[in-house]
Amino acid sequence: MADRALRVLVVGCGNMGAAHALAYQALPEFTLCGLVARGDSKHRLRQQLGADIPLFDDMQVAIIQTQADAVCIATWPDSHEVLALTALAAGCHVFIEKPVATTVSGAKRVVATAQLAGKKLVVGYILRHHPVWQQYIELAHTLGKPLVMRMNLNQQSAGAAWHTHKMLMQSLSPIVDCGVHYLDVMCQMTQSSPLSVSAIGVRLTDQIPAKQFNYGQLQVRFADGSVGWYEAGWGPMMSQTAFFIKDVIGPEGSASIVAREAGGEGQSASVEAHTRTESLRLHHSRLSADGEFAAPDEWISADGEPDHYELCRLEQNFFARAILDDNDLTQHQQQAIESLAVVLAADLAAREQRMVNIKEIS
Repeated sequence: MADRALRVLVVGCGNMGAAHALAYQALPEFTLCGLVARGDSKHRLRQQLGADIPLFDDMQVAIIQTQADAVCIATWPDSHEVLALTALAAGCHVFIEKPVATTVSGAKRVVATAQLAGKKLVVGYILRHHPVWQQYIELAHTLGKPLVMRMNLNQQSAGAAWHTHKMLMQSLSPIVDCGVHYLDVMCQMTQSSPLSVSAIGVRLTDQIPAKQFNYGQLQVRFADGSVGWYEAGWGPMMSQTAFFIKDVIGPEGSASIVAREAGGEGQSASVEAHTRTESLRLHHSRLSADGEFAAPDEWISADGEPDHYELCRLEQNFFARAILDDNDLTQHQQQAIESLAVVLAADLAAREQRMVNIKEIS
């Protein structure tokens, strides 16, 4: 396999499928051998790519006909587990958009199947590949313990964005779908195990399933005493005031992402804006002998940071190296399960109006 490019299928041709397809097209390690979707999106994506790529309605048929080495799954979350298990059973490596599954048991099943099959399974935690987010996490490690982490991503959505959100809410609440990214960041910041979660959730529209909520907030406690909150809301009623907060506070000070443009008016539903940082602000808590701050805040520019498409290329390069270099993904996969467990526990806590121990659903 190392003597030729990896033949990869993209399954799901929406926003993320298109971004990953462009990444595969740009990387010499891959050959994009097919696009799979049930509707017209695959035709639009093929036109965007400007290449005569085979189109399929069924992934199993596509794997057989193209002799695919790998599959990229970028479909609705409730199909992830079945598609991943099917691709692994067919002998393919799998890149899968988050979450791995809609249950912890399902995620564990996918990971165990990949390990048993000897195939690589990479989960699309895009922030892990962003150099400024990596720097942000490293700054958190300088702030002492315990940490207080404050994060949100509310999205005022209409038109196509609101349609996408309504489709996502057929299977997941916003604090689950978006929350896995930021709980993964919190786990990296604390380097500690999450213990319990409380949460609230509210259904603000009758355009979503009766038992679903489109606004939620969770509060998580870690074994080292750290705490964090995460807030996510979707829909045309959401406020664009303070929708993009990324703070971490410790005894030695605080670190914040300050994205004035990406966090500005009209940007809350922009996929491109969600990964942008623009600048980091590091605040030092140490006081001088006269009781004033001993050092000014430090501003760290994120000039030249990768855009959304470049981040997808970085993700897919990680996938390629995992396959070609036989990299160990055990920790990567376990952390994907752990962050999913937290947000699913939060979802349960919101529905049952109680604190949930992470072990209850793990």
